[in-house]
Amino acid sequence: MNSDKKIEHISNWIKEYISSLNFQSPSLIIGVSGGIDSAVTSALCCKTGFRTIAVSMPIKQNASQHDLSLKHLDWLNANFNNVDTMIIELDDVFKSFEKTMTDFNNKLAFANSRSRLRMVTLYQIAQANNGIVVGTGNKVEDFGVGFYTKYGDGGVDISPIADCNKTDVWNMGKSLGVINEIIEAAPTDGLWDDSRNDESQLGLTYQQIEEAMNNPTSSYFEKYMKIREPNLHKMKPIPVCILPKD
Repeated sequence: MNSDKKIEHISNWIKEYISSLNFQSPSLIIGVSGGIDSAVTSALCCKTGFRTIAVSMPIKQNASQHDLSLKHLDWLNANFNNVDTMIIELDDVFKSFEKTMTDFNNKLAFANSRSRLRMVTLYQIAQANNGIVVGTGNKVEDFGVGFYTKYGDGGVDISPIADCNKTDVWNMGKSLGVINEIIEAAPTDGLWDDSRNDESQLGLTYQQIEEAMNNPTSSYFEKYMKIREPNLHKMKPIPVCILPKD
């Protein structure tokens, strides 16, 4: 399936899912980070014709990352008439959270809390607008290495590109006309003060991970499994204790 067909299939899937909910005037709510995943997903949402609310939520954000998110919001406004864009500054909220949680200081926990704070923000907007929160995780992150506490993706209602490799997402971005700066930018979760990118955290490129996912004889397979195995719990249904029947 080429990129244009994938775009059509995914946007139709979103449309059909939303229609099945029987919402009155439904909205699609999505966080826009300045990265390719949220750029493509937000465009796919807009292509459904449903009202789409695209939100940039900077928290101690690298200026270049935030600039890309603003450029993408401008691109959405220029290309779709069913999109509302907004910027919600969360710096002060996060600083208050950090201060409250001083006794539990942990850099990774605070990095993940940025995403979860954005998630809470998206759900607040969704509840106020009869909407659902749209995730931006791709196949490599969601089912390959469990690397998906992203820009507001601490919890979502639907995940349209979860069956797409990162390469698929880049190609769809090109077909959609997403700005080149976003397509060419190094993927990053935007959750760290030092602006580290995804591939520096993972130790493999997305292309290398995709190869290992599809080929157990790949030279990258062993390293891929070392990343994957500690995160398998994230990719399985939540364990539920089933009580014995009397």
